[in-house]
Amino acid sequence: MKKVLVNLLGQQRKLFIKGGPLERFYYAFEAGETFLLWTNHTTKNKGVQIRDAIDLKRMMMTVVLAMVPALLFGIWNAGHQHYLAVGETASLLDKTLLGLRLTLPIILVSYMAGGLVEVVFAVIRKHPINEGFLVTGMLIPLTMPVTIPLWQVFVATVFAIVIAKEAFGGTGMNVLNVALTARAFLYFAYPKQISGEVWTYLGDKTPVDGYSGATALAVAAETVNVQGDQIVSATGKMNEFAWSGQKVAGLVGNGLYDFWNMFVGAIPGSMGETSALMALIGAVILIVTGVASWKIIVGVFAGAYVMGFIFNLVGLNGFMALPPHYHFVMGGLAFGAVFMATDPVSAAHTERGKWIYGIFIGILTVLIRVFNPAYPEGIMLAILLMNVFAPLIDHYVVQGNKKRRLQRAAV
Repeated sequence: MKKVLVNLLGQQRKLFIKGGPLERFYYAFEAGETFLLWTNHTTKNKGVQIRDAIDLKRMMMTVVLAMVPALLFGIWNAGHQHYLAVGETASLLDKTLLGLRLTLPIILVSYMAGGLVEVVFAVIRKHPINEGFLVTGMLIPLTMPVTIPLWQVFVATVFAIVIAKEAFGGTGMNVLNVALTARAFLYFAYPKQISGEVWTYLGDKTPVDGYSGATALAVAAETVNVQGDQIVSATGKMNEFAWSGQKVAGLVGNGLYDFWNMFVGAIPGSMGETSALMALIGAVILIVTGVASWKIIVGVFAGAYVMGFIFNLVGLNGFMALPPHYHFVMGGLAFGAVFMATDPVSAAHTERGKWIYGIFIGILTVLIRVFNPAYPEGIMLAILLMNVFAPLIDHYVVQGNKKRRLQRAAV
Protein backbone atom coordinates (compact mmCIF):
# COMPACT_ATOMS: atom_id res chain seq x y z
CA MET A 1 0.00 0.00 0.00
CA LYS A 2 2.80 2.38 0.92
CA LYS A 3 4.62 1.63 -2.33
CA VAL A 4 1.48 2.37 -4.36
CA LEU A 5 1.03 5.68 -2.50
CA VAL A 6 4.68 6.64 -3.04
CA ASN A 7 4.43 5.93 -6.78
CA LEU A 8 1.13 7.82 -7.11
CA LEU A 9 2.44 10.93 -5.34
CA GLY A 10 5.70 10.69 -7.24
CA GLN A 11 3.82 10.86 -10.54
CA GLN A 12 1.91 13.93 -9.39
CA ARG A 13 4.96 15.71 -7.99
CA LYS A 14 6.20 16.74 -11.44
CA LEU A 15 3.08 18.88 -11.84
CA PHE A 16 3.97 20.93 -8.76
CA ILE A 17 7.77 21.24 -8.90
CA LYS A 18 9.47 24.30 -10.36
CA GLY A 19 8.52 24.67 -14.00
CA GLY A 20 5.36 22.56 -13.65
CA PRO A 21 1.89 23.86 -14.53
CA LEU A 22 0.86 23.88 -10.85
CA GLU A 23 4.11 25.27 -9.46
CA ARG A 24 2.40 27.93 -7.36
CA PHE A 25 0.54 25.21 -5.41
CA TYR A 26 3.70 23.23 -4.59
CA TYR A 27 3.52 23.82 -0.83
CA ALA A 28 -0.10 22.73 -0.69
CA PHE A 29 0.95 19.50 -2.43
CA GLU A 30 3.94 19.12 -0.12
CA ALA A 31 1.69 19.46 2.95
CA GLY A 32 -0.45 16.54 1.80
CA GLU A 33 2.60 14.50 0.83
CA THR A 34 4.37 14.93 4.16
CA PHE A 35 1.13 14.24 6.03
CA LEU A 36 0.65 10.93 4.21
CA LEU A 37 4.31 9.92 4.01
CA TRP A 38 7.33 11.89 5.21
CA THR A 39 9.34 14.94 4.35
CA ASN A 40 12.21 14.60 1.89
CA HIS A 41 14.02 17.67 3.16
CA THR A 42 17.54 17.08 4.49
CA THR A 43 20.12 19.41 5.97
CA LYS A 44 22.37 20.97 3.30
CA ASN A 45 24.80 22.65 5.70
CA LYS A 46 28.04 20.68 6.13
CA GLY A 47 28.69 22.08 9.58
CA VAL A 48 28.13 20.36 12.90
CA GLN A 49 24.53 19.25 13.42
CA ILE A 50 22.76 18.54 16.69
CA ARG A 51 20.24 15.71 16.53
CA ASP A 52 17.23 16.14 18.81
CA ALA A 53 14.13 13.97 18.95
CA ILE A 54 11.99 16.99 19.84
CA ASP A 55 11.04 19.03 16.79
CA LEU A 56 8.00 21.20 16.14
CA LYS A 57 5.86 18.29 14.97
CA ARG A 58 6.64 16.13 18.01
CA MET A 59 6.10 19.06 20.36
CA MET A 60 2.69 19.79 18.84
CA MET A 61 1.69 16.13 19.01
CA THR A 62 2.69 16.03 22.69
CA VAL A 63 0.38 18.95 23.43
CA VAL A 64 -2.44 17.29 21.50
CA LEU A 65 -1.86 14.08 23.48
CA ALA A 66 -2.03 16.08 26.72
CA MET A 67 -5.42 17.48 25.65
CA VAL A 68 -6.92 14.04 24.99
CA PRO A 69 -8.10 13.49 28.62
CA ALA A 70 -9.96 16.82 28.59
CA LEU A 71 -11.41 16.05 25.15
CA LEU A 72 -12.66 12.58 26.12
CA PHE A 73 -14.19 13.88 29.34
CA GLY A 74 -15.77 16.78 27.45
CA ILE A 75 -17.38 14.36 25.00
CA TRP A 76 -18.89 12.35 27.84
CA ASN A 77 -19.94 15.45 29.78
CA ALA A 78 -21.80 16.88 26.78
CA GLY A 79 -24.05 13.82 26.73
CA HIS A 80 -24.23 13.70 30.51
CA GLN A 81 -25.46 17.30 30.78
CA HIS A 82 -28.11 16.68 28.15
CA TYR A 83 -29.61 13.67 29.92
CA LEU A 84 -29.32 15.43 33.28
CA ALA A 85 -31.21 18.44 31.92
CA VAL A 86 -34.08 16.40 30.51
CA GLY A 87 -34.28 14.13 33.54
CA GLU A 88 -33.43 10.89 31.75
CA THR A 89 -30.99 8.15 32.66
CA ALA A 90 -28.51 6.90 30.10
CA SER A 91 -25.57 4.53 29.87
CA LEU A 92 -21.95 5.56 29.45
CA LEU A 93 -22.14 4.55 25.80
CA ASP A 94 -25.28 6.59 25.15
CA LYS A 95 -23.77 9.69 26.74
CA THR A 96 -20.53 9.26 24.81
CA LEU A 97 -22.27 8.76 21.47
CA LEU A 98 -24.42 11.84 22.01
CA GLY A 99 -21.32 13.78 23.03
CA LEU A 100 -19.56 12.69 19.83
CA ARG A 101 -22.54 13.83 17.82
CA LEU A 102 -22.21 17.28 19.37
CA THR A 103 -18.43 17.70 19.54
CA LEU A 104 -17.04 15.99 16.44
CA PRO A 105 -18.54 18.45 13.92
CA ILE A 106 -17.04 21.39 15.85
CA ILE A 107 -13.58 19.80 15.78
CA LEU A 108 -13.82 18.99 12.07
CA VAL A 109 -14.95 22.51 11.17
CA SER A 110 -12.13 24.01 13.24
CA TYR A 111 -9.46 21.95 11.48
CA MET A 112 -11.05 22.50 8.08
CA ALA A 113 -11.18 26.29 8.50
CA GLY A 114 -7.68 26.53 9.95
CA GLY A 115 -6.24 24.17 7.35
CA LEU A 116 -7.77 26.22 4.56
CA VAL A 117 -6.20 29.43 5.86
CA GLU A 118 -2.83 27.73 6.35
CA VAL A 119 -2.84 26.42 2.76
CA VAL A 120 -3.82 29.80 1.32
CA PHE A 121 -1.04 31.63 3.15
CA ALA A 122 1.49 28.90 2.34
CA VAL A 123 0.70 29.32 -1.36
CA ILE A 124 0.82 33.12 -1.17
CA ARG A 125 4.02 33.32 0.85
CA LYS A 126 5.63 30.25 -0.77
CA HIS A 127 6.61 28.49 2.42
CA PRO A 128 5.93 25.00 3.77
CA ILE A 129 2.84 24.36 5.89
CA ASN A 130 3.96 23.79 9.47
CA GLU A 131 2.34 21.85 12.29
CA GLY A 132 1.37 24.81 14.44
CA PHE A 133 -2.34 24.45 13.81
CA LEU A 134 -2.39 20.88 15.15
CA VAL A 135 -2.72 22.34 18.65
CA THR A 136 -4.76 25.43 17.84
CA GLY A 137 -7.27 23.39 15.83
CA MET A 138 -8.00 21.34 18.95
CA LEU A 139 -7.84 24.16 21.48
CA ILE A 140 -10.48 26.24 19.70
CA PRO A 141 -13.24 23.58 19.96
CA LEU A 142 -12.32 22.83 23.57
CA THR A 143 -13.06 26.46 24.50
CA MET A 144 -16.50 26.37 22.84
CA PRO A 145 -19.90 25.24 24.14
CA VAL A 146 -21.17 22.18 22.29
CA THR A 147 -24.21 24.07 21.00
CA ILE A 148 -22.19 26.74 19.20
CA PRO A 149 -23.30 27.15 15.55
CA LEU A 150 -20.78 25.58 13.19
CA TRP A 151 -20.61 28.64 10.96
CA GLN A 152 -19.50 30.69 13.95
CA VAL A 153 -16.73 28.20 14.64
CA PHE A 154 -15.59 28.56 11.04
CA VAL A 155 -15.65 32.37 11.09
CA ALA A 156 -13.92 32.60 14.49
CA THR A 157 -11.18 30.18 13.43
CA VAL A 158 -10.48 32.05 10.20
CA PHE A 159 -10.46 35.38 12.06
CA ALA A 160 -8.07 34.10 14.73
CA ILE A 161 -5.61 32.51 12.30
CA VAL A 162 -5.50 35.55 10.02
CA ILE A 163 -5.49 38.32 12.63
CA ALA A 164 -3.67 36.71 15.57
CA LYS A 165 -1.10 34.64 13.65
CA GLU A 166 -0.67 35.24 9.93
CA ALA A 167 -0.79 39.02 10.30
CA PHE A 168 2.27 38.74 12.55
CA GLY A 169 4.18 36.41 10.24
CA GLY A 170 2.83 32.93 10.93
CA THR A 171 3.63 30.20 13.44
CA GLY A 172 6.10 31.29 16.08
CA MET A 173 5.47 34.99 15.47
CA ASN A 174 2.06 35.52 17.06
CA VAL A 175 1.75 37.94 19.98
CA LEU A 176 -1.67 36.72 21.17
CA ASN A 177 -2.82 33.19 21.89
CA VAL A 178 -4.66 32.17 18.73
CA ALA A 179 -7.30 29.93 20.32
CA LEU A 180 -8.24 32.57 22.88
CA THR A 181 -8.45 35.15 20.12
CA ALA A 182 -11.10 32.96 18.45
CA ARG A 183 -13.08 32.73 21.68
CA ALA A 184 -12.74 36.47 22.34
CA PHE A 185 -14.02 37.19 18.83
CA LEU A 186 -17.12 35.08 19.40
CA TYR A 187 -17.71 36.50 22.85
CA PHE A 188 -17.80 40.08 21.63
CA ALA A 189 -19.40 39.37 18.23
CA TYR A 190 -21.96 36.71 19.20
CA PRO A 191 -22.22 36.69 23.02
CA LYS A 192 -25.60 34.97 23.08
CA GLN A 193 -24.30 31.80 21.44
CA ILE A 194 -21.13 31.43 23.52
CA SER A 195 -22.35 32.44 26.96
CA GLY A 196 -25.33 31.72 29.15
CA GLU A 197 -27.38 28.55 29.37
CA VAL A 198 -26.51 27.19 25.94
CA TRP A 199 -24.58 24.01 26.60
CA THR A 200 -26.89 21.84 28.62
CA TYR A 201 -29.18 20.10 26.14
CA LEU A 202 -29.97 19.90 22.46
CA GLY A 203 -33.07 22.06 22.66
CA ASP A 204 -35.38 19.42 21.27
CA LYS A 205 -36.64 18.65 24.78
CA THR A 206 -37.75 20.79 27.69
CA PRO A 207 -35.46 20.71 30.74
CA VAL A 208 -36.89 19.33 33.95
CA ASP A 209 -38.47 21.74 36.44
CA GLY A 210 -35.94 23.46 38.62
CA TYR A 211 -33.01 22.70 36.33
CA SER A 212 -30.73 25.60 35.38
CA GLY A 213 -27.95 25.27 32.85
CA ALA A 214 -26.02 28.19 34.28
CA THR A 215 -22.31 27.60 34.73
CA ALA A 216 -20.69 27.78 38.15
CA LEU A 217 -19.24 31.21 37.35
CA ALA A 218 -22.61 32.52 36.18
CA VAL A 219 -24.12 31.39 39.47
CA ALA A 220 -21.32 33.01 41.46
CA ALA A 221 -21.66 36.24 39.48
CA GLU A 222 -25.22 36.56 40.73
CA THR A 223 -23.85 37.02 44.25
CA VAL A 224 -21.90 40.19 43.37
CA ASN A 225 -24.74 42.37 44.69
CA VAL A 226 -25.24 40.20 47.75
CA GLN A 227 -23.89 41.91 50.86
CA GLY A 228 -23.64 41.71 54.61
CA ASP A 229 -25.95 39.33 56.47
CA GLN A 230 -27.38 38.09 53.21
CA ILE A 231 -24.22 36.06 52.52
CA VAL A 232 -24.51 32.46 53.67
CA SER A 233 -21.25 30.51 53.40
CA ALA A 234 -21.19 28.26 56.43
CA THR A 235 -19.52 25.31 54.72
CA GLY A 236 -18.08 27.11 51.73
CA LYS A 237 -20.27 25.46 49.11
CA MET A 238 -21.67 27.51 46.26
CA ASN A 239 -25.17 26.16 46.66
CA GLU A 240 -25.22 27.66 50.15
CA PHE A 241 -24.85 31.25 48.94
CA ALA A 242 -28.33 32.75 49.33
CA TRP A 243 -30.29 35.92 49.68
CA SER A 244 -33.95 36.65 50.38
CA GLY A 245 -34.36 33.01 51.20
CA GLN A 246 -33.62 31.94 47.63
CA LYS A 247 -30.79 29.59 46.73
CA VAL A 248 -28.44 30.69 43.98
CA ALA A 249 -27.36 27.31 42.66
CA GLY A 250 -29.10 25.79 39.67
CA LEU A 251 -29.73 22.45 41.34
CA VAL A 252 -30.53 23.20 44.96
CA GLY A 253 -29.04 20.84 47.51
CA ASN A 254 -27.92 18.17 45.03
CA GLY A 255 -24.21 18.93 45.16
CA LEU A 256 -23.87 20.02 41.53
CA TYR A 257 -21.57 22.87 42.56
CA ASP A 258 -19.83 20.94 45.30
CA PHE A 259 -16.06 21.53 45.12
CA TRP A 260 -15.19 17.94 44.25
CA ASN A 261 -17.90 17.69 41.63
CA MET A 262 -16.54 20.84 39.99
CA PHE A 263 -13.00 19.44 40.30
CA VAL A 264 -14.04 16.33 38.40
CA GLY A 265 -15.98 18.48 35.93
CA ALA A 266 -19.48 17.01 35.66
CA ILE A 267 -21.00 20.50 35.37
CA PRO A 268 -22.21 22.76 32.54
CA GLY A 269 -19.42 24.54 30.67
CA SER A 270 -17.40 24.63 27.49
CA MET A 271 -16.28 21.38 25.96
CA GLY A 272 -12.83 20.96 27.48
CA GLU A 273 -12.67 23.37 30.40
CA THR A 274 -15.04 21.91 33.02
CA SER A 275 -12.69 19.27 34.44
CA ALA A 276 -9.75 20.59 36.47
CA LEU A 277 -8.73 16.96 37.00
CA MET A 278 -8.31 16.32 33.28
CA ALA A 279 -6.41 19.60 32.89
CA LEU A 280 -4.00 18.56 35.65
CA ILE A 281 -3.42 15.21 33.96
CA GLY A 282 -2.52 17.14 30.83
CA ALA A 283 -0.24 19.36 32.93
CA VAL A 284 1.69 16.34 34.16
CA ILE A 285 2.26 15.19 30.57
CA LEU A 286 3.43 18.63 29.44
CA ILE A 287 5.73 19.17 32.43
CA VAL A 288 7.30 15.69 32.34
CA THR A 289 8.04 16.01 28.62
CA GLY A 290 9.43 19.52 29.11
CA VAL A 291 6.94 21.09 26.70
CA ALA A 292 5.29 23.46 29.21
CA SER A 293 6.68 25.53 32.07
CA TRP A 294 5.56 24.43 35.53
CA LYS A 295 6.44 27.91 36.80
CA ILE A 296 3.71 29.52 34.70
CA ILE A 297 1.11 26.94 35.77
CA VAL A 298 1.95 27.23 39.46
CA GLY A 299 2.13 31.02 39.12
CA VAL A 300 -1.42 31.20 37.73
CA PHE A 301 -2.83 29.12 40.59
CA ALA A 302 -0.81 31.03 43.19
CA GLY A 303 -1.93 34.42 41.87
CA ALA A 304 -5.58 33.33 41.79
CA TYR A 305 -5.40 31.97 45.34
CA VAL A 306 -3.74 35.07 46.78
CA MET A 307 -6.27 37.38 45.12
CA GLY A 308 -9.17 35.20 46.27
CA PHE A 309 -7.78 35.18 49.83
CA ILE A 310 -7.49 38.98 49.86
CA PHE A 311 -11.09 39.28 48.69
CA ASN A 312 -12.13 36.92 51.49
CA LEU A 313 -10.65 39.38 53.98
CA VAL A 314 -12.50 42.29 52.37
CA GLY A 315 -15.80 40.43 51.93
CA LEU A 316 -17.81 43.21 50.33
CA ASN A 317 -20.08 40.92 48.33
CA GLY A 318 -21.05 37.30 47.80
CA PHE A 319 -18.47 36.56 45.12
CA MET A 320 -15.66 37.86 47.36
CA ALA A 321 -16.80 35.45 50.09
CA LEU A 322 -16.16 32.50 47.77
CA PRO A 323 -13.34 30.33 49.19
CA PRO A 324 -10.12 31.01 47.21
CA HIS A 325 -9.60 27.40 46.13
CA TYR A 326 -13.00 27.40 44.40
CA HIS A 327 -11.55 29.64 41.70
CA PHE A 328 -9.31 26.72 40.65
CA VAL A 329 -12.24 24.53 39.62
CA MET A 330 -14.66 27.15 38.30
CA GLY A 331 -14.69 28.09 34.64
CA GLY A 332 -11.58 27.57 32.57
CA LEU A 333 -8.84 28.65 34.99
CA ALA A 334 -7.20 25.21 35.18
CA PHE A 335 -7.54 24.59 31.44
CA GLY A 336 -6.24 28.08 30.63
CA ALA A 337 -3.31 27.79 33.04
CA VAL A 338 -2.19 24.48 31.54
CA PHE A 339 -2.83 24.87 27.82
CA MET A 340 -3.21 28.62 27.10
CA ALA A 341 -0.91 30.48 29.47
CA THR A 342 1.97 28.11 28.69
CA ASP A 343 1.92 28.82 24.96
CA PRO A 344 5.69 28.95 24.24
CA VAL A 345 5.26 31.74 21.67
CA SER A 346 3.02 34.25 23.45
CA ALA A 347 4.18 33.60 27.05
CA ALA A 348 7.16 35.06 28.87
CA HIS A 349 10.46 33.29 28.17
CA THR A 350 12.79 34.29 31.02
CA GLU A 351 12.66 32.10 34.11
CA ARG A 352 11.80 34.94 36.49
CA GLY A 353 9.48 36.42 33.88
CA LYS A 354 7.47 33.18 33.82
CA TRP A 355 6.68 33.57 37.51
CA ILE A 356 5.63 37.20 37.07
CA TYR A 357 3.60 36.37 33.95
CA GLY A 358 1.75 33.46 35.60
CA ILE A 359 1.06 35.22 38.90
CA PHE A 360 -0.42 38.27 37.18
CA ILE A 361 -2.67 36.04 35.04
CA GLY A 362 -4.07 34.47 38.22
CA ILE A 363 -4.55 37.84 39.91
CA LEU A 364 -6.24 39.42 36.90
CA THR A 365 -8.51 36.40 36.43
CA VAL A 366 -10.04 36.76 39.89
CA LEU A 367 -10.21 40.55 39.59
CA ILE A 368 -12.17 40.32 36.33
CA ARG A 369 -14.46 37.62 37.72
CA VAL A 370 -15.37 39.60 40.82
CA PHE A 371 -15.68 43.08 39.38
CA ASN A 372 -17.21 42.28 35.99
CA PRO A 373 -20.44 40.30 36.49
CA ALA A 374 -21.19 40.67 32.76
CA TYR A 375 -18.15 38.52 32.05
CA PRO A 376 -17.45 36.38 35.12
CA GLU A 377 -14.88 34.06 33.47
CA GLY A 378 -11.75 36.22 33.45
CA ILE A 379 -9.04 33.76 32.43
CA MET A 380 -9.40 34.53 28.70
CA LEU A 381 -8.96 38.28 29.02
CA ALA A 382 -6.24 37.87 31.65
CA ILE A 383 -4.11 35.68 29.38
CA LEU A 384 -4.63 37.89 26.33
CA LEU A 385 -3.67 40.96 28.35
CA MET A 386 -0.53 39.34 29.73
CA ASN A 387 0.36 38.09 26.22
CA VAL A 388 0.76 41.74 25.32
CA PHE A 389 2.92 42.45 28.38
CA ALA A 390 5.05 39.29 28.17
CA PRO A 391 7.78 40.89 25.98
CA LEU A 392 7.94 43.86 28.36
CA ILE A 393 8.29 41.53 31.35
CA ASP A 394 11.14 39.68 29.65
CA HIS A 395 12.80 42.97 28.72
CA TYR A 396 12.93 44.23 32.29
CA VAL A 397 14.02 40.85 33.66
CA VAL A 398 16.92 40.79 31.19
CA GLN A 399 17.80 44.41 31.95
CA GLY A 400 17.76 43.63 35.68
CA ASN A 401 20.08 40.65 35.17
CA LYS A 402 22.49 42.75 33.10
CA LYS A 403 22.52 45.47 35.75
CA ARG A 404 23.33 42.99 38.54
CA ARG A 405 26.09 41.36 36.48
CA LEU A 406 27.64 44.73 35.73
CA GLN A 407 27.57 45.61 39.43
CA ARG A 408 29.33 42.33 40.31
CA ALA A 409 31.91 42.94 37.59
CA ALA A 410 32.57 46.42 38.94
CA VAL A 411 33.14 45.04 42.43
